[in-house]
Amino acid sequence: MSSTPTQPEYQPGVCNIGGPEVTRRKQVAILGFVLFIIFGTLAFVQGLSLEIAIFGFFPALLGSVGYIQSQKKFCFAYGLMGAFNFNSLGTIAKVTDKEALAADRKMAITIVLQSIVLALALTGLLLSLLSL
Repeated sequence: MSSTPTQPEYQPGVCNIGGPEVTRRKQVAILGFVLFIIFGTLAFVQGLSLEIAIFGFFPALLGSVGYIQSQKKFCFAYGLMGAFNFNSLGTIAKVTDKEALAADRKMAITIVLQSIVLALALTGLLLSLLSL
């Protein structure tokens, strides 16, 4: 029977943040999605054109990035920089192993792409609702 650790640890390409950093990503996700809902509601109520409503992509992207990073416990910026943090906010350590750095950068790019796809899907949903 395997036990799961209560505290996450750095795992190249898998996990590079813990504790307060994950909480911060959750806060960013909530902020982005709330802004997206507010923007979408205003777009619907005000009858904004689809050309203007497409700007809903930006809060959707903010929410998507925060959500995916918090779920994966992986910061894409830290992954690109070769860093990790399991302590207080802003306390980062450097990744020195080249293979670990390559794995982190691969995951960082994956997170960016997943965030863009999710934000595009949400924006598409908004545009579909506005064109009804």
